[in-house]
Amino acid sequence: MFFESLKQALPILILLVAIWVVLSRLPKVDVGHSEAFKRRRLWNWLPLGLTYAFLYMGRYNLTVSKNAFGDLMTNADFGTIFSIGTWVYGCAFVINGPLTDKLGGRRTILISALGASMANLLMGLVTWYGYTDNLVVTFSVLYALNMYFQSFGAVAIVKVNAAWFHVRERGTFGGIFGILISLGLYFAYDWGALIVKNLSLPWVFFVPTLILIVFFLFSFAMVRDLPSEAGFQDFDAGDAKIGEGESLTTWEIAKRMFSHPVIQTIAIIEFCSGFLRNAIMQWYLIFSKQTGITDTFVPKNWGLLLCCAGILGGVFAGTISDKVFDSRRGPVSAVLYGIMLVGGVFAVFMLESPYLGGLMVFMSMAVIGVHGMLSGTASMDFSGKKNVGTAVGLIDGMVYLGTGLQAFYYGRILPNGDAAKDPANWSQWPVAMIPLALIGLLLALRIRNAHPTSSAKAKHEIKVPVTLTAEEAGE
Repeated sequence: MFFESLKQALPILILLVAIWVVLSRLPKVDVGHSEAFKRRRLWNWLPLGLTYAFLYMGRYNLTVSKNAFGDLMTNADFGTIFSIGTWVYGCAFVINGPLTDKLGGRRTILISALGASMANLLMGLVTWYGYTDNLVVTFSVLYALNMYFQSFGAVAIVKVNAAWFHVRERGTFGGIFGILISLGLYFAYDWGALIVKNLSLPWVFFVPTLILIVFFLFSFAMVRDLPSEAGFQDFDAGDAKIGEGESLTTWEIAKRMFSHPVIQTIAIIEFCSGFLRNAIMQWYLIFSKQTGITDTFVPKNWGLLLCCAGILGGVFAGTISDKVFDSRRGPVSAVLYGIMLVGGVFAVFMLESPYLGGLMVFMSMAVIGVHGMLSGTASMDFSGKKNVGTAVGLIDGMVYLGTGLQAFYYGRILPNGDAAKDPANWSQWPVAMIPLALIGLLLALRIRNAHPTSSAKAKHEIKVPVTLTAEEAGE
């Protein structure tokens, strides 16, 4: 299994090397960091980022298990389990976002890794001992527990990196964020499939448990919240600073976040992203299984292709944002949402086409790029490092509320049994993506001029006013 997984990972390694070569030859964004600082920053975000990637492996292994369970877990069962888990994930940010601002990203990534590993261990034990009589109830509870601890992950990684990356570099970090998500999806789908094939179903939960424990130890040893904790000087990251220098309660900070026009808009866009991301990534794999095309190229290499697409989407979005759009996140998000809208329309007519899988991969590139730009980057830009946990909590919470909605909706409207074997019966699947993609596109255009300012007088301002003019709002 090890050599088979290594062989499958080779295209990803080649792609990462090619991207590194290209990016290394582009003009550098110089904000005055020393080479020693950059090296230490690498060893700060790398174990942190890989921990986050393996959290994804311990999250989307549920999809692999759904296909392996067969008739024991129907589409409706899967939709129920996954929607409950993702709604817990989304709502947990009300607590975990402010908690991360208080405890720091290092502590909360450790809580996330340890908690998620224990939840995966319990799901593995339930599967190992065959407690499947009440599978929906049991897995709903355990997966919800898993997702509660998972919800610390994105907040922690953005919280830590807000102190280590300047606004002008954060497009690059958005690309890194997309790469980490993509690697996590590869680990979940392709490694998960190999685990089930070569070991057994329970190990699709046991392996992430072991890996997360290892990366808990790496993060404990290497990750630091601030440059000053690693022997370097802290610096002004050039972002907005909501409430900085004021004595505000958590509720007052959250209220400012909710009333911030750009953060509001980003949150709604990311609700759409959450719906679309998993409508593509999870349901295409289930569609291929139930329509009997799992032996074709795209389903067989789903994790690998998602990984490559996500890496390209994240790097493209981040590089274009910093180097073409002056570190604005709205324009590149609008381009990517345009791709998703067109893709959704085409998918309606391609359910029986052999090219549907390629279209889904292309659309996943766009949605991962948007997610990296907005949840991973804009959340830092428009909140500031002090309260970024609360901002990411709001934005990423909306992602998973959207994810929960799609799981609940699709689980009840998509076909089961013999009806699921006919691709024509899946028409509701792409049709539901179209309005979400259109809303996301229009809202991304609305914030195309939004840019943070670090002015000491502008604790709650950005370069687009609170009441957007028609021209700046894109109307």
